[in-house]
Amino acid sequence: MEVRSELLYTDEHEWLSIDGDIVTIGITDYAQDALTDIVYVELPEVGTIVESGEVVGNIESVKTVSEIYCPISGEVIEVNLALVEEPELVNTEPYDNGWIVKLQIDPGEISQADLLDEEEYLELTKKKK
Repeated sequence: MEVRSELLYTDEHEWLSIDGDIVTIGITDYAQDALTDIVYVELPEVGTIVESGEVVGNIESVKTVSEIYCPISGEVIEVNLALVEEPELVNTEPYDNGWIVKLQIDPGEISQADLLDEEEYLELTKKKK
């Protein structure tokens, strides 16, 4: 299982990459492994305003459908359209070309979000095994 030190994580197994007021969100390597073969990703509309904790999309695998929760409030400014044709990118490249959505946020939101660093996320995944 790959966990990257430069990212932040949620207990719902999403990852966040923060660049100023732009946050890129995807699901973790742990999550994609648990879901197995991903066959469909439902993406939100660009321009959608989401609140922390709201569902921002769904991921369908051969065994289940899982909701993607938005860990931080913001406006959807970009979605990964490559996932429409190649949803398996979430399996093969969850931290790179398998990202799901980009939000524009108020940077002050980050300190209020319940996010985990690499060490805390690794601890969380150990408890679930």
